[in-house]
Amino acid sequence: MRHHLPHRTHAALVRFFAGLRRRRRGEVAVGHHNSNHILPVGRPLAFLLDLESGRVRAKFRVPSDTVEVLPRHWREPEVLSAVCARLDGVPRCLADLGQWSVHEYVVGTVLAEETPKGPVGPVRAAELAAFFARLAAVPADALPPRPADWPASGDSQGFLERLARFTEERVHRRNRERFGELFDALGIPDDLMRRFLRSVPHLTGRPFVLLHTDVHRANVVVTRTPDGERLSVLDWELSLYGDPLHDLATHLVRMAYDDDERARVTDLWAEAMERAGHTPLIAGLDPDLTAYLRFEYVQSVFPDVMRPAVDLPRAALTEDYARAAERIGDALRRAGTALDGALEPVGGADVVRALRRWHAADTARRPGGGPGGDPRTAPRWWSGARGSRGDADRPEGLPARSAPLRGPAAGPGPAPQSSAAPEPLPAPGPSPRDAARRGVVGGDAADGPEPARKGRLEPHGC
Repeated sequence: MRHHLPHRTHAALVRFFAGLRRRRRGEVAVGHHNSNHILPVGRPLAFLLDLESGRVRAKFRVPSDTVEVLPRHWREPEVLSAVCARLDGVPRCLADLGQWSVHEYVVGTVLAEETPKGPVGPVRAAELAAFFARLAAVPADALPPRPADWPASGDSQGFLERLARFTEERVHRRNRERFGELFDALGIPDDLMRRFLRSVPHLTGRPFVLLHTDVHRANVVVTRTPDGERLSVLDWELSLYGDPLHDLATHLVRMAYDDDERARVTDLWAEAMERAGHTPLIAGLDPDLTAYLRFEYVQSVFPDVMRPAVDLPRAALTEDYARAAERIGDALRRAGTALDGALEPVGGADVVRALRRWHAADTARRPGGGPGGDPRTAPRWWSGARGSRGDADRPEGLPARSAPLRGPAAGPGPAPQSSAAPEPLPAPGPSPRDAARRGVVGGDAADGPEPARKGRLEPHGC
């Protein structure tokens, strides 16, 4: 039965009952970007949201206080409004409550549980490739507004430079006050992103499309159906409008495919685009995909250094430092390979020493963090640039086009936005597909808790 309430009354009731529901005990999945409370909606909210039963489970999704390491310029409910009207299998936003939201819960198992590493198989690989082709068909005028100075469709070079500028200004510079000494001790050059841009040949212009930018194993749910299975892609808060090769590159890196699977998925992606009539999107595929892959490894060095450092417990033990140093060492090696060996190698013992010095100084700087201090008064240091919880889901536009990072031109002028997986990187020269083949690429009773189901929707809670 549909409600017939005035809009303001309906909105107020949804907010009230959703807020009550969110406070109930249930499964909670926490990750880098969001905290997800997974609960039955209950009868009142089911009535207000036109759901069939109060037993229907939903995700009560609250953005986490977190450092901003990846660009975002849209709010997730706005993106889902455009996507769900055109793509099947995408969980809807049931209620946009401004600073948090309620989303459909997709029954199934995340791919990260079924296949945590290695090949996903030809059927699933083909379905993921087809997903990107369907995504490319979402019309630009159906998307939320973009920043006024966003690169124009076809300006692939400007798009890559915009991503690099975000990394430099919003990730590197904004976090230097806290992490600068650690970056320096690890040999990360102050001009890392400029070095990267100077090393990249000018990109071919491709039409821009909607990008997800975070399609990895923990964001794909496998649901069994009578005729097989269905894949659903979650977590759209990092969506952008830009060069489709960026979406492919982030997918290849974050899925941690082996060499053969990476080559197959790239071929399947190109074939799916051609079948869907998106042939212009594969122009310059081989050299430009390599550029975007290299970007992924270079930009990730900052979050992949900061996250292990802040994950260290207050009274860190030798094994804590060793684990953090291993993660950081992997990130430095990937970035060094992406820059053709331009970074000086740093030994594991040197990384541990740098971490110990940084951790001691960082702990002493915190209110309540020094000797005799009360740790309960220490701030949420990893909240970084996102500010207070009150504006945690407010999108921040990417840096303006002023102050270009690019060094001496590597080509003609421009044509009219984690962590990288620890695997070898394609050398800048060869085609990613060829490199991979050569082994180079590295009423209800709903007011009571529903019985727990095997398998979690989002163990990472991103």
